[in-house]
Amino acid sequence: MPCRLTRTRTDHSSILSPFAQPAMPSIREQYDGQGYVVVPGLVPFEHLKALEAASERVIARTRTGEWPHRRTVGRQFPPYGDGDPDSWGVQHVMHPELGEPAFARWYTSDALVNTVKELLGCEEDDLQMELFNMLINPTANSFALRWHRDDVRETATEDEEREALSIWHHGTQWNTALRDDACLFVVPGSHKHPRTPGQRAHSSTPDPPADPLAMPGALRVALRPGETVFYNNNILHCATYDPHAPRITLHACMGETRGGPSRARNILQHGLQWMKEDRFAGTLDARGRRMVERIVRLQESVADDVGYSLAN
Repeated sequence: MPCRLTRTRTDHSSILSPFAQPAMPSIREQYDGQGYVVVPGLVPFEHLKALEAASERVIARTRTGEWPHRRTVGRQFPPYGDGDPDSWGVQHVMHPELGEPAFARWYTSDALVNTVKELLGCEEDDLQMELFNMLINPTANSFALRWHRDDVRETATEDEEREALSIWHHGTQWNTALRDDACLFVVPGSHKHPRTPGQRAHSSTPDPPADPLAMPGALRVALRPGETVFYNNNILHCATYDPHAPRITLHACMGETRGGPSRARNILQHGLQWMKEDRFAGTLDARGRRMVERIVRLQESVADDVGYSLAN
């Protein structure tokens, strides 16, 4: 097993120990350096069964058309429209009309909140509730998302891209798999740098890739049930959807108030007016109510029409 030499001090001299175990980087160090990190064990047993059952019910309501807020095959980004009956995602799973409290209970759980605090380097009083959606497999079509950054257009010049990536938006996004999930592809470290010419060649059109691994530096993120990948949403990433591979992946984000209006467009483009309603606050615990108060303040601080981050 490889090891890293550890330096200790004795009488002002240095001794190298070959027996020291290599220090594991913290999840914050991995996240900051690579733009993503996989964390196991964030769905305790008491939440797992409830989340699985709630997810199955919500998926069924979406597939029958009873729940209209969905991600539609043929539309990669909001607005998703209603042009195809097949779906690759469910929007707003904490919405009170769905009546599934398991989602909000997990979103505000100690395990998840404490992990987000560590990744963002913030306190709980900084956290704001944001998006909680679900990624599912289509039933009749293969589907893919193109290589993209969530809040930087593919047409951005190198200078525009560098400027956009220099802004820390004070938030994190994650996928938590309830079934095996190997849909996501990322380019580690790309949240820090403009695309290379080779990467730009694979990410400058609306077309999804024929082979995601043809992107220079790309790797596939494979999750087992219960594992979570947190990622900077401006890392270069794409995804593939197979109608024959069941997918139930919780897809959410959480931000902190220090980001101010820099988070507004990317979050509010999904339509969160319902979070202002008293009936939603009534479904939350005390932590959740404090978090939703902060996203409501963000909504009220910006224009009603924030536009869209990316174009379909």
